[in-house]
Amino acid sequence: MIRSLINRFSRSLNEKMVSSRRGHQAPIKIWFDPDIKTERALEAARAACVLGHTVDISRTGIAFLVPSIRVKEKYLVGHERMLNVEIDLPSGKINMRVMGKRYEMVGEHSTTERFHVGAHIVEVAGESKENFNSFLRRGNGKSGLPSVGLELGSD
Repeated sequence: MIRSLINRFSRSLNEKMVSSRRGHQAPIKIWFDPDIKTERALEAARAACVLGHTVDISRTGIAFLVPSIRVKEKYLVGHERMLNVEIDLPSGKINMRVMGKRYEMVGEHSTTERFHVGAHIVEVAGESKENFNSFLRRGNGKSGLPSVGLELGSD
């Protein structure tokens, strides 16, 4: 009986500490900040991007599938690099800054090979924040995709 109460308390505490994930597949565009902050460099950096789609979204993080784990010579995960992300959600386009935390290669053959990336949301600003929170509260009006977590170990 005591073990049952402890397990129930632990589950309840864990649910409050971990943001619930909303399974949703939406187009995503990822790019790095340019080394030089000029208008031309910003356009070039945005053009040198990787396209994919989200797997799940929560208040604190996102998971997405992309065909490549790097843009030019920079890896999406590691080296504390900030990523610029644009997600096309039903509530509108969301711009955010995230930091890649982990990845896993999925797919059985080189033609179906993809990378499942988990990232921590660092910043969602302005109108994007309102749209993002609206999506998390209401979703897209349809039942979402089943949530698939990326659990590769502890940080």
